[in-house]
Amino acid sequence: MGVGVFATKKLFGNPNTLHFNLNGTEAKSTQTKIQKQMEAIVRTDFKFPGQTSVYHGKVRDVYNIANEHLIMVATDRISAFDVILPKGIPYKGQVLNQIAAKFLDATADIVPNWKIATPDPMVTVGRLCEPFKVEMVVRGYLTGHAWREYKSGNRLLCGVPLPEGMREHQKLPAPIITPTTKAIEGHDEDISREEIIASGLVEEHDYAQLERYTLALFERGTRMAEKMGLILVDTKYEFGRADGRIYLIDEIHTPDSSRYFYADGYTERFNRGEEQRQLSKEFVREWLMANGFQGQEGQKVPEMTPEFVNQVSERYIELYEQITGEKFQRAEGSDVMKRIERNILNFLKTLV
Repeated sequence: MGVGVFATKKLFGNPNTLHFNLNGTEAKSTQTKIQKQMEAIVRTDFKFPGQTSVYHGKVRDVYNIANEHLIMVATDRISAFDVILPKGIPYKGQVLNQIAAKFLDATADIVPNWKIATPDPMVTVGRLCEPFKVEMVVRGYLTGHAWREYKSGNRLLCGVPLPEGMREHQKLPAPIITPTTKAIEGHDEDISREEIIASGLVEEHDYAQLERYTLALFERGTRMAEKMGLILVDTKYEFGRADGRIYLIDEIHTPDSSRYFYADGYTERFNRGEEQRQLSKEFVREWLMANGFQGQEGQKVPEMTPEFVNQVSERYIELYEQITGEKFQRAEGSDVMKRIERNILNFLKTLV
């Protein structure tokens, strides 16, 4: 598989200096010239016909139209540790929106989903659903949060027992579901199946169906990733209900909601105890952690220089190309906000 920019864990002194691996050749980017990028879209405040409300989430701006449809604008905001970082990443919204649309279409035979159309590269329009109050996180490997919990001595994750003697990035005996609560503000919290049902967050028969959908979607995503030379390590799904049916909502299999490894060399790196080559936004989390930020009270987000923002933008574009196998087409325009608004308004006319 083609290899572009891979941020490693190592960062040098200055929190804005990342150490990269470019096709196996190390390069320290400190004074490189920043290529001109489209301005990042960090917030929208549109007023559409029939609009009843707007919700500004961590990454998306969601407009309710007549309590029947949702317009979801994937902005260029970026979050980590449930904190919105101070600068946006150009093209990130387009990357996430187009990956999600591709995988929603590719899994519609497993579970119906909320998507109706994508009238703009940064926009999806779909049916309004009442969300279930949990996120279905599914893991195939002991990585990230699961590894940090395991390393600290925990052998029970969201009520799921984990075997002794496992190592970081090791494949689990079978995929496990480790749900979290959906926090409006602050951190999502781990929760067990038993706690979800006992507290009434989700009825048992509904939760059983969510589990079946989650594992089937993860299996489909795993097979699709294999064709691209990737390993789908973990991901999360969100579900909602409309007209008595369960729908898959929000995004799926994007770099923000999922973690991928490169399959080539996985076994060799694991046997040597080396870091895996990842396709996810984990590199942003690692950059933050290396510079003393994990979203805790009193911690300050390190400075995001134009160079760093550009590097993250290029990384997201590479994620798109590796995950989809398609060349990323930058959506240009002298006024992106006007383009988005125009495309949405034109589509809304078709719903009348």
